[in-house]
Amino acid sequence: MSSNDTPDAGPDLTLGVTLADFGSRKLLRGHVGDQAVLLARVGDELLATGASCTHYGGPLDEGALEGDTVRCPLHHACFSLRTGEALNAPAFDAIACWKVERDGDRYFVREPAAAARPVYPASAAEPARIVIVGGGAAGFAAAEMLRRRGWGGQLTMLSADADAPCDRPNLSKDYLAGSAPEEWIPLRGADFYADNRIDLRLATTAERIDLGARTVVLNGGATLAWDRLLLATGAEPVRLPIPGADQPHVFTLRSLADSRAIIARAQGAKSAVVLGSGFIGLEVAASLAARGLAVHVVSLDAHPLERVLGAQLGDFVRALHEAQGETFHMGASIAAIGAGTVQLSNGTQLAADLVVIGVGVKPRLGLAEAAGLKLDRGVVVDEFLQTSQPGIYAAGDIAVWPGGAAGQPMRVEHWVVAERQGQVAAHNMLGAREPYRDVPFFWSAHHEVTIRYVGHAQAWDEIRIDGDLAAHDCSVSYLQGGRTLAVATIGRDAQALEQAQRLAAQG
Repeated sequence: MSSNDTPDAGPDLTLGVTLADFGSRKLLRGHVGDQAVLLARVGDELLATGASCTHYGGPLDEGALEGDTVRCPLHHACFSLRTGEALNAPAFDAIACWKVERDGDRYFVREPAAAARPVYPASAAEPARIVIVGGGAAGFAAAEMLRRRGWGGQLTMLSADADAPCDRPNLSKDYLAGSAPEEWIPLRGADFYADNRIDLRLATTAERIDLGARTVVLNGGATLAWDRLLLATGAEPVRLPIPGADQPHVFTLRSLADSRAIIARAQGAKSAVVLGSGFIGLEVAASLAARGLAVHVVSLDAHPLERVLGAQLGDFVRALHEAQGETFHMGASIAAIGAGTVQLSNGTQLAADLVVIGVGVKPRLGLAEAAGLKLDRGVVVDEFLQTSQPGIYAAGDIAVWPGGAAGQPMRVEHWVVAERQGQVAAHNMLGAREPYRDVPFFWSAHHEVTIRYVGHAQAWDEIRIDGDLAAHDCSVSYLQGGRTLAVATIGRDAQALEQAQRLAAQG
């Protein structure tokens, strides 16, 4: 997960560059000794920072310049070019800043600049105690941002998982495939929580919220007082009443423990059946195929991913998987699961040493519902992510916010969305009035092809494809009434960033 700032063919910045070296670009990658450095033209200034994203090492010179910030082309993390701060998830670590010196028409970079600590305005209304319920993307991002802002109050984070907050997207991708080590998976080590005085309580659930007393009642009966409360309870896998689904070789995937269990079973397995042709199901299928298992994908849908990407792009993704030996059974479901076989609804019997049920998730709303918060397919929040109860905020998979066209309610189950909502909620719990207006983004990997998707299209009346799907070089736009709602790209990372900017501008 660390950045790769090794030098490359860019110019030696200690020898200086001129504005002409930029050509028509605003971003230029060079190096100082063995450190890769990014130079950015911001108005009449040149600013210098580390050249690689701190999330997964994306090349920032191939990203997008937005004012005095730069956005990574891989997963759209955003950094300040003045302080290096990671302003928007999925990156949390800052990039280094470098001094730029001018001599005539040449600009030189020779030494790092002193780290600049971000300055956030304090508020007289800052709370003394904040409780975060949830140890996923939104909960972690909120806790990290609260401490990054310098807030020194009592911070408690409750997680039903036995493991600390982790990089959940990787659980169905490289980690499950065996190409990413487990040390990449925790978002932070145990010392982070101790050093930042975050009282992280694992394997702990909140049983109910006492609005009158402003407390959270925990399993076991203990209570926690709060001045601000963030609900980030996330979602849980849908479990179907299939005969045999309770056997030990049948899994769902949500937590690190789930992924570990699937890996352990896969090590002695030859065949796997995955129920579901959505993103999780297909990523699991690709990862198990990479481990050498014979993989069958079963789905009631006519085309994989059709409800999100449309039939044509869904069939393209199917072909990618089939080229790696996976077999699809569309328009079918699992009727029963045996000790080593699966019976499909159409009568087909498949060998199955391992079964993964990946038919979607549902938001965990029980705590919010019992507290009487306003619900509408999720926990309803305003543009500041505050619920119907003052002092209680919600973020991530459970939050329904006015993010659609003309303020229509929207709920999105994307990792980056959850993290960024957690960050905005942190600001607002400390007294800011920062609206959440980020353009939704996710990425999905299918063997050698990665799809990047910006925007949100629940329905569309037109799909436009620009480029060549077969050549893995295209963008797919989803429109309703002539208005572009979302764009998926393959092999066009810069275009995905441009489309995100356009969608943000049109509101």
